[in-house]
Amino acid sequence: MALYSEKVMDHFKNPRNVGKLDDADGIGEVGNARCGDIMKIYIKVENDIITDVKFNTFGCGSAIASSSMATEMIKGKPISEALELTNKAVAEALDGLPAHKLHCSVLAEEAIRSAIKDYYDKHGIDYDKSKFPDPTDEDEHGHDFDE
Repeated sequence: MALYSEKVMDHFKNPRNVGKLDDADGIGEVGNARCGDIMKIYIKVENDIITDVKFNTFGCGSAIASSSMATEMIKGKPISEALELTNKAVAEALDGLPAHKLHCSVLAEEAIRSAIKDYYDKHGIDYDKSKFPDPTDEDEHGHDFDE
């Protein structure tokens, strides 16, 4: 069996939604100091729907593929649905990731949450703070962003 699925290779070689939205309603940036992956996600929101999403990722092929797949999965969806996106769903949509690369799908989930939180903060929208763990602390997935 190949280390990476055809879907991972496709999203790595032909990433979707790469770029920057200069007029983004929300921007989320996360990183993992251990592996060096950094993801930045930009969202455009109209009537509670993510109408456009772009990303810039500095990292390995799995990080790029995870960012690409995650943006595809939230584009055109309500914010509430985008908030339900899990790293497991991203990895499954890619037909799996090697165990030592699962953190890439976690970063994609966290970057989307960070962009949505930024959108809420910029627009003064109340939200459930428990859905947005502080990325400067160790998160629920065991990533310590201060290392």
